[in-house]
Amino acid sequence: MKKIATLLTLLLLLPALAAGCGSSAIKEESTDETVEEDLITVGFSQLGAESDWRNTNTISMQEAFTRDNGFNLVYKNGQQKQANQITAVRMFIQQGVDYIVLAPATETGWESVLTEARDAGIPVILVDRRVDVADKTLFSCWVGSDFELESKKMTEWLRKLTEVRNISPEELHIVNIQGTMGSTAQIGRTRGLANAARENGWDLITEVSGDFTENKGREVMAAMLKGYDNINVVYCENDNMAIGAIDALEAAGKRVGPNIKNGEVMVVSFDGVNEKSLEYCREGKISCIAECNPLHGPRVRALIEALDKGETPETFNYVDEKIFSSLNTVKSVTVDGIEYSVEEP
Repeated sequence: MKKIATLLTLLLLLPALAAGCGSSAIKEESTDETVEEDLITVGFSQLGAESDWRNTNTISMQEAFTRDNGFNLVYKNGQQKQANQITAVRMFIQQGVDYIVLAPATETGWESVLTEARDAGIPVILVDRRVDVADKTLFSCWVGSDFELESKKMTEWLRKLTEVRNISPEELHIVNIQGTMGSTAQIGRTRGLANAARENGWDLITEVSGDFTENKGREVMAAMLKGYDNINVVYCENDNMAIGAIDALEAAGKRVGPNIKNGEVMVVSFDGVNEKSLEYCREGKISCIAECNPLHGPRVRALIEALDKGETPETFNYVDEKIFSSLNTVKSVTVDGIEYSVEEP
């Protein structure tokens, strides 16, 4: 099932912001008309480059789908706009790619274009985020994280820490800097915190989107500090927003750290791919990070190779993830009967 498709050559090298990704640049495409008949052509619509996690995810995909591995990769950056991604998917269909890989900006609004892909006989593999469609046959499979499980691990860590330190539930005054509204990560991490706050009796003061970016995280945190004077826990739905929030807290004269009984503001976060956030975790400025594994490329490649052989892989494929803290107070957390070790960052 190897159609003749346009091979887009590499033109622009952008510095990778993410650490530990095994490469130094994200590669953008040009429009060179080179034909590679013996390769599998994959169209990859990435939602954007809003965070270090996203950049690392993009590089993982690009390293998986090389010519040496038997692939043409047509990569399109959606710049955080669903309309751009829909245009990219339609372009992939017109080009007659063999497979489409989609990292959707939000969960809704995909029925029409995914129906077009199915009608063209092109399997769609989702990565990271999911789509909310009535017809589940519009995509072949999905690779990503269990975002609500990430949140359950984080909130259980917070519950155990405060219990050990004799901090009563009503003493916690939490704000949530959310990710892009409607994204699967935002939905899962927000739901997990809301459920834990209700079950434990925590004061969840407010929730405001920071769009997964450092600048917006800084802006949102500064605004929250003007509106509330009792914040002592900041739950950030990714590392970039946590870094921005810490900047705003320190600019306002707040001490950032885990000792909320002595007036510090505790910051917790998700992802664990940004070296600055990991250093902050080692220093205690970020008290805990729930890992979100961005290295989806090898798993997606394996799924496409299975599909190309006529096999039927599992529909939902989860990546393994850890939880990090430099505090030695909580050694492990147990969620849904499974124990997870808390590791050094």
